[in-house]
Amino acid sequence: MTNKTDLRDYFSGKKLYGDDFNLRQIKEWYKDEKEGYSNLILNKPYKYEFHELNKIHGYNRLNKIKNIKFDKILSFGGSKGDELLPIINKINEIYIIEPSKELRVKKIKGKQVRYISPKPSGKIPFKNNYFDLITCFGTLHHVPNVSYVFKELVRVLKKGGFLLIREPIVSMGDWRKPRSGLTKRERGIPLNILRKIVEQNNLKIISERLVLFPLLRRISFGNYKGGNSKFWVTIDYLLSKIFSWNRRYHATNFFHKIRPQSVFLVLRKD
Repeated sequence: MTNKTDLRDYFSGKKLYGDDFNLRQIKEWYKDEKEGYSNLILNKPYKYEFHELNKIHGYNRLNKIKNIKFDKILSFGGSKGDELLPIINKINEIYIIEPSKELRVKKIKGKQVRYISPKPSGKIPFKNNYFDLITCFGTLHHVPNVSYVFKELVRVLKKGGFLLIREPIVSMGDWRKPRSGLTKRERGIPLNILRKIVEQNNLKIISERLVLFPLLRRISFGNYKGGNSKFWVTIDYLLSKIFSWNRRYHATNFFHKIRPQSVFLVLRKD
């Protein structure tokens, strides 16, 4: 990313920065991000804030399938596994791909967790059609080679299995500069590119919803956690839908920022 044309391509959302990196560049990125998130949250009060959001936009869509159970589930970048709690009683085996050594637990509600450290190449060390369900909440945007990693997630997903994804679809500012509250390398994935990746991997879109309206996330009623409130998740979805017309990847003024920041996808491998 050295000339003005390249900058326009990335910040306009026409190209995804990092997706065409070579292995050396990917390893440098991986080194920066390995403990990036843990460094942000360690030694601070921590409470997972997306349980209700994940249920309403993701898990509830699966619960419509009568008596659904998951023999093997993969949480990609799931750290302590909090995102699995709403369906923990429906899971047999839990696998989590997580780079951080600081964000691991032995069990989730009494169920053993098997951790796997990610490879910088993006290769996932499981055979084809292995998992019934894969969750990937806020992880892909920390990865440089998104297209390849996504392809690997699809490869290890069983036919008929589900892939739940929640990712920012905005640039998250200028990633070449330090940003408060963010890791060094993370950047959002343009929605048009994410849709194209889904299409190239022949996944069926069961649901696509725009979420995380920024003004709501600024509201503070004590320890406000809107993603754990059914009421606020509903308001968030409605506002995100109303202001979807203002969707753009890179904001250059305040008005540009009044738009949904993320997308929640429920995908199935047929």
